[in-house]
Amino acid sequence: MRLEIVCQNRVGIMRDILEVFVEFRINVVRAEAGDDKGSAIYLYMPSMLNMQLQSVRTRLEKIAGVQKIRRISLIPSERRHYELDILLQSLDLPVLSVDIDGRVVAANAASGRILSLRVDEVSGISLSKRVKNLDLDTLLPKLESRLNGVRVEIKGHAYLADINPIYMEEQLSGREPAGAVITLHPVESLGAQIYSLQKHEEFGFEALQIEAPKMQAMIREAKRMAPLDAPLLIQGETGTGKEMLARACHMSSPRGRSPFMVLNCASLPDNLAETELFGYGPNAFEGARKEGKLGLLDLASGGSIFLDEVGEMSPHLQVKLLRFLQDGSFRRIGSEDEIQVDVRVICSSQKDLAELCDQNLFREDLFHRLNVLTLLIPPLRSCKEGIVTLARHFIDRACTQIGTALRELSPDAETVLSQYHWPGNVRQLENVLYQAVSICEDTIIQIDHIKLPSLHSSDAQPLDLSGHWGDITARVEQQILASLYPDYPSSRLLAKRLGVSHTTIANKLRHYRIGLS
Repeated sequence: MRLEIVCQNRVGIMRDILEVFVEFRINVVRAEAGDDKGSAIYLYMPSMLNMQLQSVRTRLEKIAGVQKIRRISLIPSERRHYELDILLQSLDLPVLSVDIDGRVVAANAASGRILSLRVDEVSGISLSKRVKNLDLDTLLPKLESRLNGVRVEIKGHAYLADINPIYMEEQLSGREPAGAVITLHPVESLGAQIYSLQKHEEFGFEALQIEAPKMQAMIREAKRMAPLDAPLLIQGETGTGKEMLARACHMSSPRGRSPFMVLNCASLPDNLAETELFGYGPNAFEGARKEGKLGLLDLASGGSIFLDEVGEMSPHLQVKLLRFLQDGSFRRIGSEDEIQVDVRVICSSQKDLAELCDQNLFREDLFHRLNVLTLLIPPLRSCKEGIVTLARHFIDRACTQIGTALRELSPDAETVLSQYHWPGNVRQLENVLYQAVSICEDTIIQIDHIKLPSLHSSDAQPLDLSGHWGDITARVEQQILASLYPDYPSSRLLAKRLGVSHTTIANKLRHYRIGLS
């Protein structure tokens, strides 16, 4: 059990508090003093029982200066340790911390991969013996500042090492460092890293470049909703930029300087999605870390979490998410402790959640919790006024990323882009233009450089007129629905497109088994 005791910062108060635990014969394994204001004491007592808490609380509240006592899930040093460990393990680049003798103290999984070791085997090895051209015994004692771009070799592969010396706070400038943090950059991946930085340099509303009335109206609505602290539901087809809009809303809110965490509910199996979102307690299951793991909700504390494709979330996870939305608390897997965090939930779905509720595939109470603020991103085909301007933006960016001279669109190419129906939306447009820039040898992008699936199949089959009237019309009806469904992937959208009732289209889609996974 872990406790936070808010109290006055006076001499002897720690002794008075610890004496209470001595009276109850409870062993305090770890004690820390001082929060941001220096007015809290944190205690960890693994052997303390729930039934002892009330008695201990009553005794502690009688101590002069004790103001508040509450159970917590982690004491500050544990939280810092877990957060740093998660951050370290999430990095794609190999990162290692070494002591003054050049022996590894800590490393991430990427380091283990390049050294052909398990991450738990990396700790303690002499790095100089594993890495060519890296003489840490000579280098570290003389290192006074960060050293970048040291060329080294590991198992025949070249890397550039950034070496950052570690000085303890009490050490004076010019003293020998206590060790160093080493980051290894694969030489061949540096260009890809620069491209990635350029590609993701814009995250605000300025990144939403479509100059079309429908899109501009949606952005104005989003800017009004961004500062609000209620759940936000973003709906739109694939490739419309739902995550980009979610990030823009987060950055334009009072939480903009706090974490923005992302979980794709469609890409992970149920059990893995649960551990990623809620974390797990110590030794929660076979193969789990003995110290447990923080979830994305912990890491997003004070900020926002983006649940992409929330309509794919399992019924079990829907129940846990509903409870969190109701009172801001949750339990990690394998733990009985209640955890409270302050996180704004932003969700997205390319499926119609109201329709999923009608089909009993999504909880209606959860839908109403998420549907407080709603944004619908229009598909690119309904924003054709802005396609050419957006295309020029993507072309300029692609030219910069590839390192080629600026390209322009020919009038015929502009016409093709404006008339195409863009089932993949903005993502498809960006990818098509990146390809066009890469294969265009002139300064003008022509129709031949734009690789798009044909609008009409050249080998279309003649109409099958066999059977009676009902058979023929059923075949035509099925063909119409099957052709339009990819562009209008829900019964509500398709019903609006065809000008008929939602119930009619829903029944016909079920009858022809269109859109069923």
